[in-house]
Amino acid sequence: MIQSMTGYGKSVLQLPTKKISIELKSLNSKNLDLNARMPTMYREKELAIRSLIASKLERGKIDFSLFVEITGEETSSAVNQPVVKKYMEQLRNVVPADDIELLKMAIKMPDALNTERDEIDENEWKLIQTEIDNTLDKIQAFRFQEGKALEVDFELRLRNIDNLLQQVIKIDPDRIEGVRARLEKGIADIKERVDENRFEQELVYYIEKYDITEEKVRLHNHLEYFIKSLNSPDSNGKKLGFIGQEIGREINTIGSKANYAPMQKLVVQMKDELEKVKEQLLNVL
Repeated sequence: MIQSMTGYGKSVLQLPTKKISIELKSLNSKNLDLNARMPTMYREKELAIRSLIASKLERGKIDFSLFVEITGEETSSAVNQPVVKKYMEQLRNVVPADDIELLKMAIKMPDALNTERDEIDENEWKLIQTEIDNTLDKIQAFRFQEGKALEVDFELRLRNIDNLLQQVIKIDPDRIEGVRARLEKGIADIKERVDENRFEQELVYYIEKYDITEEKVRLHNHLEYFIKSLNSPDSNGKKLGFIGQEIGREINTIGSKANYAPMQKLVVQMKDELEKVKEQLLNVL
């Protein structure tokens, strides 16, 4: 069973005085590339969050966001009244203005607001942790769903390659006969008497040189192994990528040995199908 690295999950936690939104997005990447955004008061928990996400999602370009929206009347900032009044007096001595205008200027000055550093409530944090776990479950479910779609596509592409391989096997005798015919014509053209035994030896040499029996067997085995690995519990993108490389190697060897236009055409079609598989493999976990 494969997983895609593309995924999305979101959870919302409503507390008495605030609403907390947790969001996870992931795309394909060779390694784990995790970006975390959260309010300053939760930064002390960032390391634990990163460790949890890394253990669950393993790989990919991942964006984690924790947003806080205050819905109650409580606030962590208060106006420092004595300081603001002092600023207003000083500003009145600089320029004549009404109190409203002076207040607008004074409130922007240093120390006009007293901001208390919020402490994390442990009971509240336990609720947030539960929602982070829920969000991780959602993104993993998304990844598995995407993985199923990729699995269907892989099986279709590999069946297409196997069907093309069967056509290659079918026309192979015609190709070998073509090699024999070209050799015989070449000898006839130079009008030389050739020793029959020598001719047969040369023919065997060329037929062995162009023989693709091993490549056909190996390619079929690699295709079967890819399908088997696709459905195994330990299936992963790197392993499937390695098998894909082996499939490509056998297809290329068949193409280089073919020396026969109809077979070359089939090889091009196999390469096209394999290229689509390789593109999708980049997104497999």
